[in-house]
Amino acid sequence: MSDILVVAPHPDDETFGCGGALLKARHSGAQLHWLILTEMTAFSGYSSERIATREGEIEAVTQAFGFQSVHRLGYETAALDVAPIGEIVKKIADIFAQVHPSDVYLPFPGDAHTDHKISFDAALSCTKWFRAPYLRRVLAYETLSETDIVRRPGGLDFTPSLYENITDWSAKKRSIIELYGEEVGDAPFPRSLEIVDAKEKVRGAEAGYPAAEAFMLLKEVRP
Repeated sequence: MSDILVVAPHPDDETFGCGGALLKARHSGAQLHWLILTEMTAFSGYSSERIATREGEIEAVTQAFGFQSVHRLGYETAALDVAPIGEIVKKIADIFAQVHPSDVYLPFPGDAHTDHKISFDAALSCTKWFRAPYLRRVLAYETLSETDIVRRPGGLDFTPSLYENITDWSAKKRSIIELYGEEVGDAPFPRSLEIVDAKEKVRGAEAGYPAAEAFMLLKEVRP
């Protein structure tokens, strides 16, 4: 049985980025684990009502995916760049040691949001074979409103190298997206159900399926 760890800078990144793949893996018998690096706090300007709503969202999403474990590092949203990177790496390494993931899903390092870049760098540091000999696959997922919002001249663009057919899981994925309430808008806002559907159809057309999610395969070890 495989253990899959999805690294989410913010709650909802996991669902927009690889929700279909996670649901499919869970159906196949994998155990899912969720690592959330940041959260809403009063210090960041969020009301107590919004924070309470977010807590309810996390609980509902946990149940919907059937996460075996949820790990929260508690950093301020949009403030990972002021946290010591070594501290973040150590905390993620401790979670790796607890979970022993065979597969890890990471945010794409070329995303516009600084939290995504730092989450990727810190988690990738934990994937060395002599630190995590149980790890078999590392993938980067794309996040609507972050991966597709900018193109870096001569820089890093998301280039799919692996596609997951999620045709049977796209409806369930959308139902989980709806649990996030205020995070979901109307098209042409990227984080809308219409754009999620369009992205899945585009990735599906590239792979020969009605709906798919795309990933960059960063590492695969075959014993």
